[in-house]
Amino acid sequence: MMKKMSIPTSKISLVLFLCQIISALDVPLDLSQPPTITQQSPKDYIVDPRENIVIQCEAKGKPPPSFSWTRNGTHFDIDKDAQVTMKPNSGTLVINIMNGGKAEAYEGVYQCTARNERGAAISNNIIIRPSRSPLWTKEKLEPNHVREGDSLVLHCRPPVGLPPPIIFWMDNAFQRLPQSERVSQGLNGDLYFSNVQPEDTREDYICYARFNHTQTIQQKQPISVKVLSMDSLNDTIAANLSDTDIYGAKPVTERQPVLLTPTGSTSTKVELRGNVLLLECIAAGLPTPVIRWIKEGGELPANRTFFENFKKTLKIIDVSEADSGNYKCIARNTLGSVHHVISVTVKAAPYWITAPRNLVLSPGEDGTLICRANGNPKPSISWLANGVPIAIAPEDPSRKVDGDTIIFSHVQERSSAVYQCNASNEYGYLLANAFVNVLAEPPRILTPANKLYQVIADSPALLDCAYFGSPKPEIEWFKGVKGSILRGNEYVFHDNGTLEIPVAQKNSAGTYTCVARNELGKIQNEVQLEIKDPTMIIKQPEYKVIQRYGQVSFECIIKHDSTLLPTVTWLKDNDELPDDERFLVGKDNLTIMNVTDKDDGTYTCIVNTTLDSVSASAVLTVVARPNPPFDLELTGQLERSIDLSWIPGDENNSPITSFVIEYEDALHEPGVWHYQTEVPGTQTTVQLKLSPYVNYSFRVIAVNKIGRSQPSEPSEQYLTKSASPDENPANVQGIGSEPDNLVITWEPLKGFQSNGPGLQYKVSWRQKDVDDEWTSVIVANVSKYIVSGTPTFVPYEVKVQALNDLGYAPEPSEVIGHSGEDLPMVAPGNVQVHVINSTLAKVHWDPVPLKSVRGHLQGYKIYYWKVQSLSRRSRRHVEKKILTFRGNKTFGMLPGLEPYSSYKLNVRVVNGKGEGPASPDKAFKTPEGVPSSPSFLKITNPTLDSLTLEWGSPTHPNGVLTSYTLKFQPINNTHELGPLIEIRIPANESSLILKNLNYSTRYKFYFNAQTSVGSGSQITEEAVTIMDEVQPLYPRIRNVTTAAAETYANISWEYEGPDHANFYVEYGVAGSKEDWKKEIVNGSRSFFVLKGLTPGTAYKVRVGAEGLSGFRSAEDVFETGPAMASRQVDIATQGWFIGLMCAVALLILILLIVCFIRRNKGGKYPVKEKEDAHADPEIQPMKEDDGTFGEYSDAEDHKPLKKGSRTPSDRTVKKEDSDDSLVDYGEGVNGQFNEDGSFIGQYSGKKEKEPAEGNESSEAPSPVNAMNSFV
Repeated sequence: MMKKMSIPTSKISLVLFLCQIISALDVPLDLSQPPTITQQSPKDYIVDPRENIVIQCEAKGKPPPSFSWTRNGTHFDIDKDAQVTMKPNSGTLVINIMNGGKAEAYEGVYQCTARNERGAAISNNIIIRPSRSPLWTKEKLEPNHVREGDSLVLHCRPPVGLPPPIIFWMDNAFQRLPQSERVSQGLNGDLYFSNVQPEDTREDYICYARFNHTQTIQQKQPISVKVLSMDSLNDTIAANLSDTDIYGAKPVTERQPVLLTPTGSTSTKVELRGNVLLLECIAAGLPTPVIRWIKEGGELPANRTFFENFKKTLKIIDVSEADSGNYKCIARNTLGSVHHVISVTVKAAPYWITAPRNLVLSPGEDGTLICRANGNPKPSISWLANGVPIAIAPEDPSRKVDGDTIIFSHVQERSSAVYQCNASNEYGYLLANAFVNVLAEPPRILTPANKLYQVIADSPALLDCAYFGSPKPEIEWFKGVKGSILRGNEYVFHDNGTLEIPVAQKNSAGTYTCVARNELGKIQNEVQLEIKDPTMIIKQPEYKVIQRYGQVSFECIIKHDSTLLPTVTWLKDNDELPDDERFLVGKDNLTIMNVTDKDDGTYTCIVNTTLDSVSASAVLTVVARPNPPFDLELTGQLERSIDLSWIPGDENNSPITSFVIEYEDALHEPGVWHYQTEVPGTQTTVQLKLSPYVNYSFRVIAVNKIGRSQPSEPSEQYLTKSASPDENPANVQGIGSEPDNLVITWEPLKGFQSNGPGLQYKVSWRQKDVDDEWTSVIVANVSKYIVSGTPTFVPYEVKVQALNDLGYAPEPSEVIGHSGEDLPMVAPGNVQVHVINSTLAKVHWDPVPLKSVRGHLQGYKIYYWKVQSLSRRSRRHVEKKILTFRGNKTFGMLPGLEPYSSYKLNVRVVNGKGEGPASPDKAFKTPEGVPSSPSFLKITNPTLDSLTLEWGSPTHPNGVLTSYTLKFQPINNTHELGPLIEIRIPANESSLILKNLNYSTRYKFYFNAQTSVGSGSQITEEAVTIMDEVQPLYPRIRNVTTAAAETYANISWEYEGPDHANFYVEYGVAGSKEDWKKEIVNGSRSFFVLKGLTPGTAYKVRVGAEGLSGFRSAEDVFETGPAMASRQVDIATQGWFIGLMCAVALLILILLIVCFIRRNKGGKYPVKEKEDAHADPEIQPMKEDDGTFGEYSDAEDHKPLKKGSRTPSDRTVKKEDSDDSLVDYGEGVNGQFNEDGSFIGQYSGKKEKEPAEGNESSEAPSPVNAMNSFV
């Protein structure tokens, strides 16, 4: 699809230089030389009679030549004709026609002579003829009455003009008459009808002749044609004959071909070499004949043969003698054929084989003029000297004429002259001027000095050295200042002095010297050669397929010589891009927006520099959904089938893969189209199966890879006959909705399935396994029927049969259904629980009798709940959990139990109606398990040789704690671990002071708790003893705490060490061997929120610092809250509470402002006057010393507000009493944090489903406390 083209400019230059090689040396105009004709009018010169006549004749020479003219062979004295002038310093004549002259008066043969002291040159004979556009002669045209099917020729016969006019046929509305194989225009301008049809009847067949020279159009009188059809012809005959006559025109009869032109069986044709050969055959006949051309004894020339006018015209361009021969045209139709043979002879006006060339000779040299021409017949050669036949010209002893050659020997300066060679035959002539110029001149170089040549690498380099001298100088080339003469196969030396380097390389660059010498002297010239890197397209545009209205881009990335300035041009189909704003040309690409079908084509990127040009092309194919099919036709109509055919629409460059046929039932569902079938994209007809009693219409949709076309226009409608139904309703079911009924349902037949009017259903049922008769009822076109008064959950046989006005459908099949279910009556018995381990138990039960289920047995449900934890002995809110076991199971496993806890459960049977009664509650206990990790581990009060450890008991002891185990070991500066020391600590301890430690040493601690079952997961921490009672500078992260919710947790820590540390948090499931997951903390924050956690899962977490190898905190363990079935409403987000808080805050603010104002007045409250005026005993007495109210004082105003109470839940990780800790604000699993770690204040308490156990408070914060927190 891609095409690359490179057209180096140097190759074009090579062609031009080679043309110079074959031409004679030009004599510089500053040297004496005979005249040379440089410009003249054509031999056959047709002029516009309304404009001035300009006959050109230009020549050069030294001295400048003078000009004279002959007209019709005699001297034309232009001074005697006021209408004729000659241009200054020129021989061109201007005949003034526009000021009274008549062109006809200047018809004739003109010849120009240019003369100076060294000779005379003559022009061709120029025949001047004014163009003519005569009017049509008036004639009376009779109407043409033609019988249908006959042939007809309408003659044009245009007036004879100069040059001949162009003929065309039009009507009165100036519209060209349509032409075809049946009706066409001949080469002579006549209009030929192979056979006429009724539609050919009209009264305005008009022939027009256009004369291009005068820009005029002449019109012939309109011609009337009336075609007599057989029906009208019979009516005419009937009107003129009696009833007893036998009359009637024969119907239109077919006829074998007859040639209208040319006539006869043979003809001849003469054409001149180089012209266009036109041969024509037009035939009459019915059916219209088809024309075929052959060449007897040979083949029609390839690449030069064309067929025109519906193959009635054979056209061969640039004919030669080899095209002579017999050409046969054959006209054929179904009844036969006719042929005509045209014998073609190709003649030739004279043409040059060797035209004479100018000779420049030095005195005493020899030379020849050669004039050779060919033609058919062979032309005669004659010579003239200075315009005079050589036989009567002055003699020259150095000249000898030998046929087509003149030989010169020992010429002298007086031998200079202009010689004319004339080659002529009956079809034309050739005239050539060639001078002999005798000069003695030293060499001269015409190429400018130091001319710079720039050439692309690996291309030919042509260095010019145009020269002149007489005798002809010898040329030598050198490279460099002191280089040797250039020789060898890598160079080509041309006769005109040009040096050619066929393949120029980088090392070819440099200075080249041309030396010209003859016996009269020597001269040299230097030129410069630079080699440039070629321009390349390194990223070419690629073939693209794009959907209509899409966007496409073609790349064209180039590489070029840095000293050359490239220009990039884009073409579409070798023409300029459309003037459309959708086409965006970038630096190295072309983008087309909103592509349309018109954008389909070949896009070419052309890169031009001053030295070379490269291009690359790619094809854009615009694809789209196909156009809809058309011309739908129904054939072969039967009761149950029909044939549908169609014509595909345009596939829009993406082949059609299939056709989808849809139908509409105008009788039952008008306007709704249904899928009928699908056929391959190569198929355009299909046989469709039909149903009775349907009014069908069909449409077709074409599909290709892009998508589906719009639907075609609907076909005509076709109504099928009615019949009894072919099928019964599907999906028949019998299911009771109540304990005493049976609901029979089915899918009704669609409209076209009814096969006829009056669709109904016969519903039948009987109890299974009981010897009962069928009970039946006929219902309307509905989809269900309810049978009442049935026993509970009894099997029934059910069937539904379709019927209409024409009969019943085939016998339907039976299905088994059941009447309605009721709740089970009996609970499972003998429930047993086997505790497998601390978190798993197995439950057994006896199945209930199937009759007591009273429905479809779906399975059993176990309801179980935790009564209390045996370790804390505190009751909790009962949260029942349910496990369902499908089918007729008799046991089930209870996973996820909490160790060392008391549970109860019961079992219930389940059917389609619901659950049966519960079995008696069964109590069981789970044994102890290993505890969770201690809730926290803090290391405080570092000294030179001691550390204080504090910890919290496990959040889930899972039994009775027996002890704690502490392990620790030192870490040296290379992070190697020392010996491990283990200490056993009683379970009732919560702190420990480790003494006799090494000063300034880092220790790692591992701490866990034990029950009688074993050790729980451990928590780790690191700490450093101090050196000289100075805080260590060694960085550390301590006091990692967590506040967890259901799916996220807030991690906070304390950091000691260098500033600008970059932290990260690592976490994973506690007890898992999976790799730690790592999260980077933005900035230097000391908190982070872990998101996407699993509810009810224990996690381990640690914090580290980037760049401090191996430096991280001890591990901490936390557990996310369980997934809640539903969240309670947060009072802090309720509108009424927010409004209340705002009102209280406003009231307090007003009170503070009033107190502040009073205080600024000296702390006095001025009520004495009011008290005197209103002796109200209820007014509180003032203190006598300062007159203020007894309940107020300045000291009271400065008391801080009390901090609101904070009650952590059992899942809060404890920490030192730091006012900065985010953990202090947590509410366990219900504590709320934004995802960025910011705290959302909570102003109302929540009633926990599981109150905190042990000594921990479960009291929710009061509104007062919330108020204090808010303020």
